[in-house]
Formats: sequence, structure tokens, C-alpha cells
Amino acid sequence: MGRSYQIIMLENKVFSCFVFYSVLLVIKMYIIAIITGQVRLRKKAFANPEDAQRHGGLQHFRQDPDVERCQRAHRNDMENIVPFLFLGAVYSLIGPSLAVARAHFLVFFLFRMLHTLAYLCVLRAPTRSLAYVIAQVPCISMAVQILAAVSSYASSDSIGDRVNL
Repeated sequence: MGRSYQIIMLENKVFSCFVFYSVLLVIKMYIIAIITGQVRLRKKAFANPEDAQRHGGLQHFRQDPDVERCQRAHRNDMENIVPFLFLGAVYSLIGPSLAVARAHFLVFFLFRMLHTLAYLCVLRAPTRSLAYVIAQVPCISMAVQILAAVSSYASSDSIGDRVNL
């Protein structure tokens, strides 16, 4: 197990770079979850009656705009970071240059960070929207490059060749 781990993680510098930014993004998602919980406690706005009962009574079983904002930021992360994790992992395997791959990963990371700050700190529009769009550019680029790298395997001719029909 140790040697195969070293081959993937240490000898594939693009994959190692991807893992670095991916772990930072996952940590960011955990932090948003913690922030959401802290805002719930501070605002006494609980999603479950048993939690409200424990913290002062059923009157605290309610929604709160600040809690909902945190939840939307977290949901948006899940909708965007999960596809990045798939695309980035596969992209790392098609042999891109380290500099180009690092640029893809860094742009996505930085603009997802800005997106979260814009969401949680209620920054002026269109900051959040621009951060979202710019973070999508490297994902689209990676998806196109992945498709180009594997498209020859999707044609009907090559499928018959491999399956021996």
C-alpha cells in the first residue's frame, strides 16, 4: 500500500497539487458548517424541536435569515465543490502541465473563498455572482480537456473493438 500511495501522491505532482487545494476546500466546508451551528446558537434558531427545547423552549424552533444565509452558502459549496473534486481528480490523470493545472485549482479555490466571504459578509452585488462565474471557468476548462482526452473511447467503432462484438 505504501508504494502505490507514493506513486500517486508523490510522483504525480498535478494530483498532489489537486489534493492540496481539495483538502483546503473540504476544510472550508467544515468551517461553514461550524459557523452555521454557531449562528444557530447565537440567534437561538433551531431546526429541530428537541434542540430548541434544550436551549430555552419551542419558541426557538424557528427559521432565521442569518442561519438560512449560512445554509445557502454551505449548499452552494456542496453543489460546486463536489463536481470540482471529481473533475480535478480525473483531470490530474490526463497529464496536464503542472503550471496549468495549478492555475486551474488555484483560481477555483480563490474564487470559492471569495464567494463564501461574499455570502457570509453580505458583500455588495455582483461580487458573489462574479466569484461564482469565475470559479466555474476552470471547471469548464477541465471538463472540456477531459472530454477531449477520452472522446475517442466513446465512439461506436472503438467500443466494438474493445468488446469484440
